[in-house]
Amino acid sequence: MTITLADGTRRTELCRLMMTSLLDTERYPAHELIALYHRRWQTETCNFSLKSTILDGRVLRSRTVPMIEQEVYALLTAYQALVRTADDLVTAQPDLSAERISLVVLLNDAADQIVAASGITLVGPVGLVGAIGRAALAGLLPKGRRWRSQARVRKRNSKYAFTTGKHPRTAQAFTPALRDDQRRRP
Repeated sequence: MTITLADGTRRTELCRLMMTSLLDTERYPAHELIALYHRRWQTETCNFSLKSTILDGRVLRSRTVPMIEQEVYALLTAYQALVRTADDLVTAQPDLSAERISLVVLLNDAADQIVAASGITLVGPVGLVGAIGRAALAGLLPKGRRWRSQARVRKRNSKYAFTTGKHPRTAQAFTPALRDDQRRRP
């Protein structure tokens, strides 16, 4: 596969799907499988959100398995509450894409509401968009596909030798291209 980076650099690398049960190339074209691989990173982003955004780099405090389970359950509950708030925003505004809602804005405003304990009593009918939702709407991310914000790099404390200069140090958009002899023919 040849990759052309946004700066014009071209790299050719061997790229294979090692195992798949999706053998029908007309129903499952290679470019769609590649796109699905990139969507996989959305799940990784959720895991990253728990670890880096909600925990803010801290480690779990619990020392026993039952307490660790309770702490992880609490983190997942907080994450789910934030995601549900984002879902309420999309329900209230159908033209809004969920990808534009910032988890960081939701988390920070929720934390501010808890610390300040303001606006916790009901004054009138409850709507889908509360104070946290209004803050999220004020801090929407730009429209369009969000690309990886950091380039992939091998960890410096890896047991493998660091390969300086082999990978770009900044994230770039790219265009994949397959040679005709790499395409599977029926």
